[in-house]
Amino acid sequence: MLTTVYAISKKLDSDLRQIESEFPDIMNKSVKSIPCISACLKQLKEIISKNNFLTQEDEILFFKKIKPSVYHKLIYFVKIFNIETKRPIGCDKAQKNFLQNELDKLEMFFTENLDFYQYMRNGLTCLDDKYFVRGKVDLNLFADTFYYDTDPDFSTSHDYKVARIIANDLLSVYLKSELAAFDRNEYLTNRQPQSAKDKFVWTESKIALVELIYALQASGCINRGVLDIKEAALFFESVFSIDLGDYYRTYLEIKNRQNPSKFMDTLRDSLLKKIEQQDD
Repeated sequence: MLTTVYAISKKLDSDLRQIESEFPDIMNKSVKSIPCISACLKQLKEIISKNNFLTQEDEILFFKKIKPSVYHKLIYFVKIFNIETKRPIGCDKAQKNFLQNELDKLEMFFTENLDFYQYMRNGLTCLDDKYFVRGKVDLNLFADTFYYDTDPDFSTSHDYKVARIIANDLLSVYLKSELAAFDRNEYLTNRQPQSAKDKFVWTESKIALVELIYALQASGCINRGVLDIKEAALFFESVFSIDLGDYYRTYLEIKNRQNPSKFMDTLRDSLLKKIEQQDD
């Protein structure tokens, strides 16, 4: 059964990539993606209703990993659609306040569910048989009221919460990127023009510059460790006359690649090579 489930999930990923290539605009992409994801969830529900899991471990795997990997996409696109539909038109300040309010809601959810966030982030499994097995609702574990409105044969007390956490991570990236775009425009509008002799050109990749910015923040070597990523990005964009685009999403790509410190390693190797050459 899990083989079929995985195949359906992979087919959805392929369909969503196709939608993204045809509809780069976020609203159109959301409108096209939502029914596609809903249809996938319906397929999964039919399979689960007609078949039994071979083991409890399989059931936990489905409700802890597989279903949330699909469901979070639906939560994300529905939320994006609602945000963009309600987003104020015109005044930048009103839009920024609106987007910041949405970001604050995500932070509130994080605070209210901190224990479960830590459980998932740390890869714990001790409560999996209570969180991700159907029919085991423990009120002491703070099940969502949402659970009581769902199909008990296709839901556990916490699978929705896992999907919500994943979706919130993506929503946070989207909202921060939208806010950063406003700040970037304001900064570039108000900055002093550079003279030709002061102009510097970044000749490495944009992803390398983003890696450098996050490394500087992590090291605490600027402003005694008080460095806002947004302000740092705006500074480097100004210095190098470059648009880093969605640097929050770029950072996620850096985190998920095989070698997150690729550019930092290159800098280190280059410095050591220079030192060795000068010592010869």
